[in-house]
Amino acid sequence: MGKPIEVSDDNFDQVVLQSDKPVLVDFWAAWCGPCRMVAPIVEELAEEYEGRVTVAKVDVDQNRKTASRYGVMSIPTLLIFKNGAPVSNIVGFRPKADLKRSLDAVLE
Repeated sequence: MGKPIEVSDDNFDQVVLQSDKPVLVDFWAAWCGPCRMVAPIVEELAEEYEGRVTVAKVDVDQNRKTASRYGVMSIPTLLIFKNGAPVSNIVGFRPKADLKRSLDAVLE
């Protein structure tokens, strides 16, 4: 069963940038209400896209270097990486259908 992977400053490059599949990265924090709203959707996407997309979560409070590196100013921010580069940037809560459209576009 697909589940999001917790990613840190230490393993971000290995897990996300070197992935042979697209990666959806959820930048979040425990105190963030909209982050808690999007979390179940991110988990559902991890299951639905298992084998096609890697889903990762980065706690911005514990991994400031990575959040800063990608200019994450507001959370939740969801970035989709393909071939080691960000190709889609989604800021704030969005319905599941919007996230699926972004993922499907990257998979085409």
